[in-house]
Amino acid sequence: MPRTALPLTNTPVSTGAAPTATAVDPTNHHVISPGSTPLEEVLIVVNNTFAGTKTVTVKAGANPPALSAGQGDLVVTCAASTNCIPIGPLESARFLQADGTVNVDIAAAMTGTVTVFRLGQTG
Repeated sequence: MPRTALPLTNTPVSTGAAPTATAVDPTNHHVISPGSTPLEEVLIVVNNTFAGTKTVTVKAGANPPALSAGQGDLVVTCAASTNCIPIGPLESARFLQADGTVNVDIAAAMTGTVTVFRLGQTG
């Protein structure tokens, strides 16, 4: 199955609308397509609504283009029923896949939402 896409939300959100949150998908996981946005301007916020600790993994990229992919995955622990610390900004040299995307894996049975912000862009 294809990964569930995570849209980029501009910050600050000037329209007054709430940021776009996507339900976590621990079955298919997620993909971020930053397009022309530098990966160093992308920030991920995960809200873990599960009653226990879960992890979110930003997968190491493909070399090339990710010359630092050898540093491995970034695994972030999300405490029960809380927002994880913001994940990022990310490094394109570590996380960019060959097709220009970033893969984010969600621990099994995790519930909650994930929001991806494009820093420094107005909406």
